[in-house]
Amino acid sequence: MITPASLLLALLLAHLAGDFLLQPHTWVEERYRLRHRSPRLLQHALVHGLLAGAVLLLATDQAISRGIGAVLLATLVVAGSHWLIDLAKARLPAGELRWFLLDQASHLLVLVVLWLAWIGSGQPLTALWHWLTTPVVLGLAVAYLLVSRPLAIIIALVMQRWSEQLEETGTLARAGARIGMLERFLVLTLVLLDQLTAVGFLLAAKSVLRFGDLREAQDRKLTEYVLLGTLLSVSTTLVLGMLVRLLLLED
Repeated sequence: MITPASLLLALLLAHLAGDFLLQPHTWVEERYRLRHRSPRLLQHALVHGLLAGAVLLLATDQAISRGIGAVLLATLVVAGSHWLIDLAKARLPAGELRWFLLDQASHLLVLVVLWLAWIGSGQPLTALWHWLTTPVVLGLAVAYLLVSRPLAIIIALVMQRWSEQLEETGTLARAGARIGMLERFLVLTLVLLDQLTAVGFLLAAKSVLRFGDLREAQDRKLTEYVLLGTLLSVSTTLVLGMLVRLLLLED
C-alpha cells in the first residue's frame, strides 16, 4: 500500500494527465460552443473519473476492503464534479487567467476532499496547519510578500526623482515592475538556498539582455537609471534574504 502522500500525488498526476494530455483543443472549443450539450465535455469528465478510480483501485489495498462500490462512487464523484466545474467555466469568458486558476483550484479541492475521505483521517490537515504556523514558514511568507509589491513601491519612490528625467522609453506598461518582482523572487530564493553564485549569473544574464537595448538607445540617463534600479532591487533583496537566513534558517 502506498503512503497517503503518494496517493494524493497520484490523484493529482491523473488530473494533470486528463486535463492537459488527454484533452484535445477541439474538445475545449466544443465545450465553449455547446456547453451542457457537448458530448466531449461528458467524455472528458468520464476520463477524469476513470483515471481517479483507476488510481484508487490500483494504488491502495483499501480498495479491496472497501469494495468495488466505493471505487465506483469515487469515480462518479470525480466525473460529476468535473463536468459541473468545466460547465461553469464554459459560461465564463475564455482565455482569462483568473478563471483558469479558479477552475484548477476547484478540481484540486474535490481531489483533496476525496483523498481525505478515502484515507479516513483529517490528520494531514492538522499537520499542514501546524507547519504553516511555524515561525520559519511565516517568516518566509513575510519575506516573499515584502519583495513583491511593497518593495516595488519603495524602489519606485526612491527612483522617482530620476524617472521624471527620462523620456518615453516605449516599453510595455508596468513591464519593468513585473520584471523587478520576478527578479527579486529569484534572488531571494537563491539567497535562501545559499546559492549566491547563481545570483551573479542572474545579474550577468540580465545585463546581456539589456545591453543591446541600452546601446541602441544611446541614452546615458536610461543606462544609469536601469543600473541604479537593478542594483537597488538586488541589494535590498540580498540583505533581506541574509537577515531571514540569519534569524530563521541558521542553527
